[in-house]
Parts: sequence; structure tokens; C-alpha cells
Amino acid sequence: MPRAAEEGDARVPPRPPTLPKSKPKPGPARGLCPHGKPRSKGRSCKRSSGRRPNEYGSQRPVTVDSSKAKTSLDALKISIRQLKWKEFPFGRRLPCDIYWHGVSFHDNDIFSGQVNKFPGMTEMVRKITLSRAVRIMQNLFPEEYNFYPRSWILPDEFQLFVAQVQMVKDGDPSWKPTFIVKPDGGCQGDGIYLIKDPSDIRLAGTLQSRPAVVQEYICKPLLIDKLKFDIRLYVLLKSLEPLEIYIAKDGLSRFCTEPYQEPNPKNLHHIFMHLTNYSLNIHSGNFIHSDSASTGSKRTFSSILCRLSSKGVDIKKVWSDIISLVIKTVIALTPELKVFYQSDIPTGRPGPTCFQILGFDILLMKNLKPILLEVNANPSMRIEHEHELSPGVFENVPSLVDEEVKVAVIRDTLRLMDPLKKKRENQSQQLEKAGKDDPLESEPTSALDCNASPEAHLPSICLKQVFPKYAKQFNYLRLVDRMANLFIRFLGIKGTMKLGPTGFRTFIRNCKLSSSSLSMAAVDILYIDITRRWNSMTLDQRDSGMCLQAFVEAFFFLAQRKFKMLPLHEQVASLIDLCEYHLSLLDEKRLVCGRSGTSGGRHPHSSSPQETSLSAQPARGKPLPDTDCASKLSPPRHALS
Repeated sequence: MPRAAEEGDARVPPRPPTLPKSKPKPGPARGLCPHGKPRSKGRSCKRSSGRRPNEYGSQRPVTVDSSKAKTSLDALKISIRQLKWKEFPFGRRLPCDIYWHGVSFHDNDIFSGQVNKFPGMTEMVRKITLSRAVRIMQNLFPEEYNFYPRSWILPDEFQLFVAQVQMVKDGDPSWKPTFIVKPDGGCQGDGIYLIKDPSDIRLAGTLQSRPAVVQEYICKPLLIDKLKFDIRLYVLLKSLEPLEIYIAKDGLSRFCTEPYQEPNPKNLHHIFMHLTNYSLNIHSGNFIHSDSASTGSKRTFSSILCRLSSKGVDIKKVWSDIISLVIKTVIALTPELKVFYQSDIPTGRPGPTCFQILGFDILLMKNLKPILLEVNANPSMRIEHEHELSPGVFENVPSLVDEEVKVAVIRDTLRLMDPLKKKRENQSQQLEKAGKDDPLESEPTSALDCNASPEAHLPSICLKQVFPKYAKQFNYLRLVDRMANLFIRFLGIKGTMKLGPTGFRTFIRNCKLSSSSLSMAAVDILYIDITRRWNSMTLDQRDSGMCLQAFVEAFFFLAQRKFKMLPLHEQVASLIDLCEYHLSLLDEKRLVCGRSGTSGGRHPHSSSPQETSLSAQPARGKPLPDTDCASKLSPPRHALS
């Protein structure tokens, strides 16, 4: 077989032999086209198109490297087969269009194409990092981010946890809270337990073993069939810059296997009553495997909504609240994701574009308010479950509920990321145009157009775009995102994630933030104090310097000093506006100086459009002082995808 066929490339069919021309006659004879050539059945004469047959209808398939897919492999194979794409299960010497990784962005060295993981996502959705990111947003917008339970990070905030719980109890003696402890690196319910008081002896053991998050436990969840359940929704982060978010129209509902009772000292250890994790409840004798979407211990979320709708619940309101929760959570995560991205794929280096499917675990309270439990960077995409035939002997049995939801999510994610989609659309437009130019080509154009639509046999896409569709309602929340842009601008060295003291001083100087009350010596002390404290809390000691969260804390401090008597989010927004204003003036000044330096004495406004486009970008690399006219501009910032 030819090598091109091995690599999945379509071969161009040979040009048919040219028919001999017949002598012209006074009028077109029957069976001849107006140009005197034989007319074949159902086909018109193409007088001057110059195209080879099937040029628009035949196209190479999209190639997918599935060698690292791991547990999502079965659902991925079904999806690729439905799309009629080309899979490479053992990798490929030549680049593929899409790389599907099971765990991490760093599974392979990829220099082109698209990969289904963002660098840094696994770190960002760990319980401690997620709690810190959401807490920043709660400080700025407490009402908007009240969907995440109050959290404390252990062991760093253990004393704060004890003091705040005691303070609330002193103010309200009737308050009898329950707390849930979640190890930072745990998954599938590993190491999670409930406590009633900070003095619980197990908590002391947690402090000695591994970091964790302790949260207020939601005591009044919505129950169905007297059982507690949660919702696994699949969210596609299609792009970071510009931000694009999609939500699957259906998800999974995972049920506990023991009737729910509010926590008390006697039932705190009943994991099958309080924890909805599938990996835990599957070991319960009450777990029910079902092929029906509306029964059993795992059901589709749409079946739950139908049941609630039959009881008069406003389903549109429930979905609206869930969409709002998802968008706000992603907005909290994206600032640090941008820092990870520019570190792993710096400007000027080859690299792939990224996308990722996230698993959002959401709990509905009794009043139908959604609560975010956690976000999974690698949600399980298995479409079978283990069935115990005899003690210790298991077999994998297909799960129709899992397959119905997960295959649709993977397949439609691939459809949205299809790198050849635009090419097919352009070809279709060319065909339509050719048909309008020559009416005789209308029949074959429509026929080829049908052949060029490989998705005609597929159902409608199950992923709904929610951002930028609803951007106007949520853009005011993206203050930390704008702070991250400032942070990245002053990082200086490509590939680093921490801001050095020189970069911080340059930020203060270029943004005109120093004054008689804030000297540069005070700026240095501020940098040292905040950086030292954050570095002591961070496990990653690869780089020395100020991380993004430390920079945000310093930014809050500066905003509160400069704009007093305003709410915190207004103080921060005002300082961001001020910084962006001074930096825009600096960029304009550099632009003029750069033009005058490269134009050889020409008028500043006479430079070429290409120079203008390059110079207008914010400078990366070590920032220049505002008094320096740089003739050498750093390359424009890499677009995040």
C-alpha cells in the first residue's frame, strides 16, 4: 500500500481521459451539451472550471493521536468512528491534527496541532488552589461567589479556622455546624471525612500527614427517593484568549446508596449516606446498576430535571444558576492558567493550541441553589463498569448511561475543535459561488456539497456555548484576569512564573504608583514581606520570586492605600484603570520612538502598517523605563488558545 494511504491521506483520483471533440453543428444535437460535447446522464458540461473531479468533495480525514488516551480510549474510539476520522492508537511519526491525552499536558512533546489539556490545569483545580482562587473572587464579589462553601486551608489556617468557628459559636450558641475535610491531592473520595468540631482527633492526624481543605458541610441537600445525589456536568474550555466556554446539555447524577439523615455524631462515619462519589458507592451492597437513564444509582441529569419539572420546578432557573456558577468558576481559574500557559508555551516557540473537558461536581440544595463541590481536570470518561462475578473476580460491563452522555461530549468536542472545518466551509462557499456563476453546474454542486458535509448524519451538537455568549453579564468580574495581564507583562524572562524584585519595581515605576507616602524602599519591603510569606505556603520552590496570588495581594494593598472610602472591587478596578492608562501612554511613547528610530528620520506617522501592528503590541521581556525610547521592540504576546 502506498505510504500516503498509510498516513491516512486521501489520494487524488486520476483525471479521466479527454473525449474527442465532435464537429460543430448549426444547433446542439440531442445528447450534446451547448458546447458540442457528449452530455452524460445527470451531469452538465464544465466549460472553464479547470477543476479535477471530486476536488471539493474528497479531503483527507482529521488525524487523532490516541496513544495517551488511557481510560477515555473506548469513548474516544467510538467518537472517531462516528466522525469518520483517522485514529493513530500507537502514535505517528508525522504530526497529527489532535492529540488526546488522558492525564497531563506534559504526556508528550508536542509542537503543533491541538492537545486536549491545558498546562497547569491539574494544579489549578486541586482543592487548595481552587479554594484560594475562589476566595480572591469572594473578597472582591462576595455575593456573586456565595456558591462555594466557606473553606480553610490546613495546616496553614488551622488556628484561623478554630478562632472563627469559636467566634460564631459565641455569637450563636444554637449553631451546630458540620465540616467536611478533603485532602488536597485526594480523588474519588479518598481520605474525605466529616467532623463536628475543630478539636476532632482525626483532624490532628490530617495536619501531620498531608495538606487539606476543610469546608462547611451542606446539611440540607435536595433529595430524590430519600437519597442525596450530586451532578457531574461536563464543561469544555475551548480557548483561553479569547475565553470560550461550552456546557454539555446533559450530565450524570450520582446517588448515595443509604437514605440521607442530617449529620449527627452517630452517622458521621456513614460514607454511603453523605458522600456521593461513584467510586465509593459502587462498593455498597445497595448500589444499583441500571441501563435506564432514570433509575439506578447513576442516572442522566436530564432525567432528574424531567422529574423536577413534573413537580412544578422552574427548570430554566436551575439551568441559569448552574451556567452562572460555571462561568464564574472558570473566570476565577483563568488568570493563573494564563501564567502557566505563557510559561510552557512562551512567545516565539512552537507549541500546540489547547482545549480541555472539565468535570464540574455540583450539589443542589433543598432550595435548588447550586453549590460547587469541586472541579476535575481529568473527569472519568469510562463507558463501562466493573461487575463482580464472584469474590475477587470482575468483568467489565457496558454502561449505557455513561455511553449516552460521555460519547456525545467527546464526539462534539472534537467537532468543535475540527481543524479542517473552516477549509470545508470555504470549499462549500466556492462551490455555491461556482453554481451561481454557471447555472449549468447547479446539479453537481449540490451533489458535491452533500458529499462534503461529513456531519450530515450526526445529531445536533450537545455542547452549548455560554461564553462569550453571555460575556456582557460577566465581564465586570474579570478584574483578576486584567491583573494577570499586568503580571505577565512584567515577568521579564520567558518561561518564568514568578516576578522578581526588579520586575516589581519596574511595575511600580511605569504605572506611577510610588509617591511621597510610598517610597521605593517601602515597595521593596512590601515585595519581600508578601513574597516570603507566600513562598512558605507554596510547595513548588522551583523559582524564587512573587507568584501571581502574592502579586494580587500586593495589588489589593496598593489599591486600598490609593483609593480609600470605596468598596474593594471599586478600589481594585480604579487601580487597574490607572495602571493600564499609564502603560498605554508608555506604549504610545515607545511606538513613536521606535518609528523614529527605524524610519531614518521620517515623520513618526509615516511608518508601514506592518510596523504599526508590531509596535502597538504590549512589550514582553524586561520592561523598559518610561524615559527610554526603545528602538528594539519585544515580540507581541502569544495568543492563548
